[in-house]
Amino acid sequence: MPQIVFLPHHEICPDGAVIEAEKGESICEAAIRNGLKIEHACEMSCACTTCHVIVREGNDSLNEADELEDDMLDKAWGLEADSRLSCQAIVADDDLVVEIPRYTINHASEKH
Repeated sequence: MPQIVFLPHHEICPDGAVIEAEKGESICEAAIRNGLKIEHACEMSCACTTCHVIVREGNDSLNEADELEDDMLDKAWGLEADSRLSCQAIVADDDLVVEIPRYTINHASEKH
């Protein structure tokens, strides 16, 4: 089983985390199954950017982002070359190192 190393995030995993992932599941599904509360406002339907992650290692082993994911990522805060929506990034055989950005854009939860 591949492992996903989550780098420390101030709210979700302050000390970082290492989890086991199932081949064929998304990074988001693996995180949630292992108790990491990655935000996913659209219920993993590729309709928002709240599950945005940056894949620091292992990006080549993931499925390629499709046009819809790329379009959504254009709206993400802190976009980088190795950014993915964790609900769309499907785990293969290789271990991953993932960073959860400090902020997400979630208009539904923002206070006015």
